[in-house]
Amino acid sequence: MRDVAAEQGQVFDPQRADNVHRYNMGVFPLGSTIIQNPYNKIPGFSCTGAGGGHVHFVPGFPVMAWPMIEWVLDHPYAHLHRQGSSMERSVIVMGAMEAALTPLMEQIEREYPVKVFSLPSVDHPEFGRHIELGVKGDSGAVADAFASLLAGLHQRGAELGPEMVRN
Repeated sequence: MRDVAAEQGQVFDPQRADNVHRYNMGVFPLGSTIIQNPYNKIPGFSCTGAGGGHVHFVPGFPVMAWPMIEWVLDHPYAHLHRQGSSMERSVIVMGAMEAALTPLMEQIEREYPVKVFSLPSVDHPEFGRHIELGVKGDSGAVADAFASLLAGLHQRGAELGPEMVRN
């Protein structure tokens, strides 16, 4: 409130009616911890719920909530993040039908510790009907699984377009 008053060239008056109401935004449950809000300094908070789990409350606007939830995930829950490097590799398969590629997709998931994904498109301005077909997971497993995926596509006579890598 002091910062806003200063930005507006006003003297901060803690007894002004709107400021008195703003103080209510700083009332939190007993035992809660503050989640800092870098966007506008109106904090969120964390507390223990009735069932013993942790509950986190943040303002509803995504522009404010996003960095606060990101902080919660990166600090109290950092130990739950995937360890190691993760990546995706995919290729555009021209004119393909997902149903025809499903056996290959299932085979890759049985043989490698990765997830296979397919993103069909029917009216892409450059590629027309196609599927972006790929694998995602730990980078070491992705390299082998993607090589096997490409081999399977070549065996099926698939017309391939560009390849993509996302880290």
